[in-house]
Amino acid sequence: MDGTIGLVNAVSIEYVELYTTDRKKTLDYFVSALGFTEKASAEDADRHSSLLRQAEVTVVVTDGPIAEQFCATHGDGVADIGFRCADPVLARESALRAGAGPVTGHADSVTVPGLGSVRHTMCPLSGGLPGDRDWISVEDAGPSASEGHVQRLDHLAVCLRPGTLADTARFYAEAMGLEWFSSEFVEVGDQAMDSVVVRSPSGGVTFTMIEPVPDRAPGQIDDFLARNAGPGVQHLAFQVAEIIPAVREYRRRSAEFLKTPGTYYEALERRIGTMPKQIQDLRETGVLVDRDENGHLLQIFSRSPHERATLFYELIERAGARGFGSANIRALYEAVERERGGSR
Repeated sequence: MDGTIGLVNAVSIEYVELYTTDRKKTLDYFVSALGFTEKASAEDADRHSSLLRQAEVTVVVTDGPIAEQFCATHGDGVADIGFRCADPVLARESALRAGAGPVTGHADSVTVPGLGSVRHTMCPLSGGLPGDRDWISVEDAGPSASEGHVQRLDHLAVCLRPGTLADTARFYAEAMGLEWFSSEFVEVGDQAMDSVVVRSPSGGVTFTMIEPVPDRAPGQIDDFLARNAGPGVQHLAFQVAEIIPAVREYRRRSAEFLKTPGTYYEALERRIGTMPKQIQDLRETGVLVDRDENGHLLQIFSRSPHERATLFYELIERAGARGFGSANIRALYEAVERERGGSR
């Protein structure tokens, strides 16, 4: 790899910032349902932010005037994704060459427009939180951020307008060094979508990018684009060490997950082969299973806790599997389609 290209690579995700109409409600979901801990807060005339952590994952939840216009247009959702990179200034230059709009910031932290209204703050490898506010540590923050089921942010899934997938993947390659990892064309009934997975060479940043096929019947991706008034982050996938106990605990904590029909499990062992978990445990919790040449992958998707259902969450356990097979992507599509059908 060319040394200059290596300096602009997004190495890992430093934080994800959510804009919300109700910070306390969103904060309660992350803390009470998903086991995050509030570590710091910041408040000024424009916003009130809470910084949450669990293991390697940092989520910033913000409401107030600065978030109101975003939420009025898009609903609650991801507004900023902070990337660690070796040289933020060089990353700025690469983003401009790749066609990014106005780039703001200072020498060691620059903000780059991303897809739709989502921006990206490029942080130095030494780390950094949003530097445009003063953070105050929260006393009696509770358990260590290393406790709990969530280990890291496995990937982010983004929905795009039809016909923009290739250009968006190219932008992230040229601006941030994310490389093509895989692609899938998925058909479910009379609906279809194209997807591309891009990933940093470090493996610390993975985006699953999805666009609907315009000459097919409209489906959940079209629904998201309408609710979100354009492209944006559809869900965050949190990697856990053991998904079965995680789902059971989070359900006790009030998290709700999409249901999986019992028929899914009847042929599962024949389709997947040797199972990483007992079928009864999978059936009881609603966990889905996929596999690739490296092993198994287990996952489940939450119901959105947000009013306009513009963002939801995934739990994922990787038992060797590294990729995103067609069964994996289809599982998400079909799970959300079942939810759509039940809500009509």
